[in-house]
Amino acid sequence: MEWLQQIFDGPNHEALEWKYHGKDVRSQDEKEDIDRAIRESLLEERKGKRVIDNEFHLEEDEHLARALQESLNINESPRQHDYENIIQPYSFPSFTGFICHACNLPISNNEYVMYENYRYHNSCYNDHSHPKCDVCNNFFATKASKYRVHPFWDQKSCYHHDYDGTPRCSSCERLESRNTHYTFLEDGRKFCQECLETAIMSTEECLPLYFDIQEFFEGLNMKVEQQVPLHLVDRHALNEVEKGEKSAPELIGLCMSETRDVNSVVRSSRIMEAFRIKIMKTNPYKLKCKWEVTVIMVLFGFPRLLTGSILAHELMHAWLNLEGYSTVSRDVKEGICQVLAHMWLESEIKSGSGNTSSSSSSKMDRHSKFEKNFGEFCKRNIENDRSKDYGDGFRAANRAVNKYGLRTTLAHIGKTGSFPH
Repeated sequence: MEWLQQIFDGPNHEALEWKYHGKDVRSQDEKEDIDRAIRESLLEERKGKRVIDNEFHLEEDEHLARALQESLNINESPRQHDYENIIQPYSFPSFTGFICHACNLPISNNEYVMYENYRYHNSCYNDHSHPKCDVCNNFFATKASKYRVHPFWDQKSCYHHDYDGTPRCSSCERLESRNTHYTFLEDGRKFCQECLETAIMSTEECLPLYFDIQEFFEGLNMKVEQQVPLHLVDRHALNEVEKGEKSAPELIGLCMSETRDVNSVVRSSRIMEAFRIKIMKTNPYKLKCKWEVTVIMVLFGFPRLLTGSILAHELMHAWLNLEGYSTVSRDVKEGICQVLAHMWLESEIKSGSGNTSSSSSSKMDRHSKFEKNFGEFCKRNIENDRSKDYGDGFRAANRAVNKYGLRTTLAHIGKTGSFPH
């Protein structure tokens, strides 16, 4: 088949020579074989070209189909083994249309806190607006925003501190916070450091203050003629003396007087011999003497202003007893005595200082902010007392004194046993 090889390899010189000279040395059969081979080769060549073209177009169509399928599968859930190679789309939060009052940024997903008609992010509310407990320094619960606030000191505290053993100052009523330390006295009372700075702890320390209050009474033309002894005592001693008698909810001061009761006859019928009938009516009558006031006792350990207000109250009891007001009803006596305590506190607060002869007073700044605030606190306690004798009695007495003056009110009490209206 050399001739077939020559066809594929291309014409040689012999073939060209045959053609050019017009010689035909091959047989008819060989010519037919050559023509057939040429035709077959041409057919194979065309077929191969068509196959190559078809494969090219098929590959191109597959690429297009794959791209189309991928575009259609974007929103479909990925197969389990493809999770790591897929980037999840970011979901934007839905905004409520409200702006945080603290940071001025939009509030999303309705997650916010309303406080005083403003909306806050939860974190912004805690950082900027939500109050903390002044005792444990923890935020109050966001949704349960109820807590105690002291009406004078504005100290905010959790409700559970009232019964969890947290100390409360027996003088100013403030709860002990984490950053403070309260001092315990032997009788169980607790005191903060500010109250202890002016506390009067003994009778000797209290005498200069007692003399100051006596001078205050003299300035009102109400000098106490008798030199009434004064003693500072502990809680147990005070309660033992007052046992069995009506007193304040917690006894902090006492004025003792010696009186005797006798039955005075106010009406009697004649004795009728025939019937032997005896009809007689008696009323109790208190015999008075000039030296009936025996002692004034005050609970030790209170700050100067509270101790002074107690002394003024008890010294007014002594004045009433010495001046013959001992038969006046309890609410009238306690009310007018509270008025004198209130008046003394006002004079101390206005003056800002007093006689500094007492050892306790000389060691502290009489113009300190806390002491002035504490004086206002003591006044407020007198004004807002809810008891019948000390609270209602004070308010009735104070109205009368403000309207008619102290001397006129006392004169009316002496005549009628009640306050003027």
